[in-house]
Amino acid sequence: MMISPRILFNECYGNYAVPAINVFTLEQVLGVFRAADTSRAPVIIQTTPVARDYATPMVLTAMVEAAARAYPNVVFALHLDHGNERHIAHAIDSGQYSSVMIDASHDALERNIGRTREMVSMAHRKGVFVEAELGVLSGVEDDLRIAESASKYTQPEDAAYFVQSTGCDSLAVAVGTSHGAYKFSGEQGIRFDILRAIQQRLPRFPLVLHGGSSVDPQELARINEAGGQMQQGARGVSDEELRRSTGFGICKVNIATDLRVLWTRVHREFFTAHPEQFDPLVPGRAYVEALEKLCVEKFEKLGAAGKAGAFLA
Repeated sequence: MMISPRILFNECYGNYAVPAINVFTLEQVLGVFRAADTSRAPVIIQTTPVARDYATPMVLTAMVEAAARAYPNVVFALHLDHGNERHIAHAIDSGQYSSVMIDASHDALERNIGRTREMVSMAHRKGVFVEAELGVLSGVEDDLRIAESASKYTQPEDAAYFVQSTGCDSLAVAVGTSHGAYKFSGEQGIRFDILRAIQQRLPRFPLVLHGGSSVDPQELARINEAGGQMQQGARGVSDEELRRSTGFGICKVNIATDLRVLWTRVHREFFTAHPEQFDPLVPGRAYVEALEKLCVEKFEKLGAAGKAGAFLA
């Protein structure tokens, strides 16, 4: 059952966060839906412009719609992640998305406000929820490459002004996380002082955490043992940080890198152990099963497991 993030966030605020999981392939769509069905957890299915270019928008959304029919008790929203005006207009006109994100965070504040306000006006005419972003995350995801020196935290005083000026429905904030596999080093972590200050200025307003993957070092080590060359020593977002963030208004946690790391580990290990194999279905099934397990763990850690019943009722 597809619903608006507005309904999800009104229910979860302050209690748990809804995982927002990026999908590119059939195996990822199946794994996420199977996990949500098993966990009875609400989930946000995300597609990026790069994923839509890879699979085509028609095929990608058709896979999600088919999975929704196969798992009718899964409560989900379909979200366009990191879109520009062209992507958003297409997603809204398709009638298939319950929410979209306008990514104008790299613009100056007033330019960001102007672009976001325009997309909010367009989306709200069709009843589509809008996520905006304020502050810049470093890292690499799809075709986004932001140097750490160019990243900047969301300023709490700007956040309230931005939301009031744009009418956006949720806000992705930069509080220390980054895109890609290498998020933190040393003692770095989420800046809860900034997150607290934003929540105080925007009480009960849903906030979004991008770059929420944990990047398990054991997965990286296994990839390298199977011939990979993944960088070691950096870490993702800890379970404790994610749990704590829900108390400061984080309602949605974006997860993408963990799915990619898992895909790499499963396929490298499989073809290293079975170099004679060439059937994509065999490692594909193994990846779906591993991804289901990973997502079940994510639902439990974010507190979303067992919460779908409230929406189905």
